[in-house]
Amino acid sequence: MAATRCTKMAYSSADEMVFGTSKFPISYGFGIKVGAGRVIPEINYGPRPGKEKDPETLRKEYVDYISKDVLNRAVTVGFPDVQLETEWISQMGNPKMATPVVEGQKAICEKFHEEYGINCAVRQTIPDQREAEEGYRPGMGGKHAYPEALFNCAEIACENGADILSCETLGGKELADYAVTNGDITAFLFGVGYLGSIDMEYVWSQFIDICKKNKVVAGGDTNCSGANTSMFMAGGYLDNDVQRTFSAVTRAISAARTLVAPECGATGPDKDCGYEGPIVKAITGKPAAQEGKNCQCAHCDLQGNLIAQCCDLWSNESVEYHPEFGGTSVQCWLGSIGYEASLMNTAIQCGQEKTLRDLYMISDRARGPEGYILAYDNAYKIGQAIAENGNNIYLRARAAGLTAAKIIKNGYDTKELALTNKQLEVLNVIIKDLEALPDDEGKFFDYADKKYKDLVPLYDPKNYGL
Repeated sequence: MAATRCTKMAYSSADEMVFGTSKFPISYGFGIKVGAGRVIPEINYGPRPGKEKDPETLRKEYVDYISKDVLNRAVTVGFPDVQLETEWISQMGNPKMATPVVEGQKAICEKFHEEYGINCAVRQTIPDQREAEEGYRPGMGGKHAYPEALFNCAEIACENGADILSCETLGGKELADYAVTNGDITAFLFGVGYLGSIDMEYVWSQFIDICKKNKVVAGGDTNCSGANTSMFMAGGYLDNDVQRTFSAVTRAISAARTLVAPECGATGPDKDCGYEGPIVKAITGKPAAQEGKNCQCAHCDLQGNLIAQCCDLWSNESVEYHPEFGGTSVQCWLGSIGYEASLMNTAIQCGQEKTLRDLYMISDRARGPEGYILAYDNAYKIGQAIAENGNNIYLRARAAGLTAAKIIKNGYDTKELALTNKQLEVLNVIIKDLEALPDDEGKFFDYADKKYKDLVPLYDPKNYGL
């Protein structure tokens, strides 16, 4: 199935975007309705070490402990909806390990829905273990057969009870790693914006077919391996290894890659760890899952309030299952995200959703360059740049990066956004480098292919069918 490129915006203005509603709401699972006027908490978790020793032990961890604890707590405190997200550990690539978990989570959700009336569903996020040195595509000779395993995992999840299928694919990672380490924005554009988009279309066209065959919702993807790596390495005010202006521009570029999943037919909700979500939602109008201030169990970011501005699912990212004073970890973090979702839903019911949205946004708008470009008005502008160049995966990724860079520069010039001398220096280099690139996709590929074959030993165009 070929991708249908997005060449126009779903929203007529940035101000239309708000949490809890999307242009294309979707229903699935047991009573879950996303983007239909209510924000839904999505709890993410991981098993304790050693619980992967055999299928029954892993099933008990995920179903009898984690899932049951979550659903019990949701009923206890009166949350009307909850979505579970199981990010598969590597051992679940074995059908004997994965099948009991997927089947068991489906069954316990049905049980709680019938007994207590709670709306619930499970997102199954399968692992991408592909390695550039072994090959990204089936039949390339890798000893682990990771490409084949990727699609096998999708089949296992969809055949055994997944409500939503998602993944964090790795296409372009070998270039992204080099780019972030060396501050090379062209390498990131080539790896994530261009090669990553090619890989996304290859993978997601097949995921969509698997989902349709099994009547499972195709959620979406995220550039966790690229833009999130960039964001985490950039860190906060005490960090200086990667400049936050560089990180912000990589985030904008990543949006052009993440967009490919809905272009292939994914309906959302997309993945929570894709901070590029506001940009993608502005273009597609499809529901967005986000994480921020209530994911401190997993990591720190500089836009923890802002990123809630137009979410449809609100997530904690991921937490290891263990005891806390207030209950198990999943119960405590469900409380955190659930009460935040309740606040958003109350704002919607009182007609104050745009007021709360703006308070979220203003809170972190000037905290750093990445939050600045993700503020919904600026995210919309980046979305417009992508849509205007929507038919060309290179030009739209370049336009996204250049637009973001100029938004940051304008924020600095108008004294709305503070930058260090080094951040400004890096920003100016990024603008210069992106503007110097050719407008022709073929010329860009020839240039980048020749340059990075020597600089990035793991880069192989055959991984992308080139």
